Amino acid sequence: MGRVDGKVAFITGAARGQGRSHAVRLAEEGADIIAVDLCRDYETVGYPLARPDDLKETVRLVEELGRRIVAVQADVREAAQLRDAVERGVAELGRLDIVVAQAGVAGMKGQPPLKAWSDVVDTNLVGTINAVQAALPHLPEGGSIIATGSTAALMVVGTIDDPGKDPGGHAYMYAKKALSQYIHELARNVAPLRIRANVVHPTNCNTDMLHSEPMYQSFRPDLEHPTRADAEPAFGVQQAMPIPYVEPKDISDMVLFLASDESRYVTGMQMRVDAGGYLKWHDYKA
Repeated sequence: MGRVDGKVAFITGAARGQGRSHAVRLAEEGADIIAVDLCRDYETVGYPLARPDDLKETVRLVEELGRRIVAVQADVREAAQLRDAVERGVAELGRLDIVVAQAGVAGMKGQPPLKAWSDVVDTNLVGTINAVQAALPHLPEGGSIIATGSTAALMVVGTIDDPGKDPGGHAYMYAKKALSQYIHELARNVAPLRIRANVVHPTNCNTDMLHSEPMYQSFRPDLEHPTRADAEPAFGVQQAMPIPYVEPKDISDMVLFLASDESRYVTGMQMRVDAGGYLKWHDYKA
């Protein structure tokens, strides 16, 4: 038996990157999948997002493992679309046990700036809440809710000298902090139902979001058009271990643990997969 054998997982942002990795990892361990992704670009996000063919590839990979999958193009910013996706998946697959609210975008230097702020907050924070709220009526005892945060939510940021300079960039950090608090409070309220809620905080992860010009610019602001070769040596500033980034599978392994019964009494946690990045920002706290 797999570690999540017979369970059904609802995953947002499932067309590529971490979301696809989570879908495949859970399917490897016996889960069927409800996969959601927007599959089109945002005008305010400076790198290409997933396409319908990416979602089809996630479907292929899951089915290749002998698991069932319901794939839906839907916008996490729209609560009704997620409710419809969940209801369609539950009708076909019979149940829902796991929620992985993974969908997210980075809007550094996005234009127009306040639209970039709104798109990032609506996707990373409101989209997480929408995914959870759509799933809650279907989750049984033993259900697990997992949200993707970021080590950006845990960093100590000093004085901001130029407020309003990059709303899309600041929105990412704010949204990840806010969703972490939301999951903490949610965990308190669903604990009596024996449902768990946790956040996973990745550091730099080897995905399209990291390997994009806006992200390169955030690491190399001294260059007008930095390349991957320019930026990658600076990626290590995020981690205490001497690596530039982790792989999606490293995050998926934590997601699998939190989805499985191995973590049946683990809830309200901020689980860092950060190669020691937190250690660079914080002293020990009991």
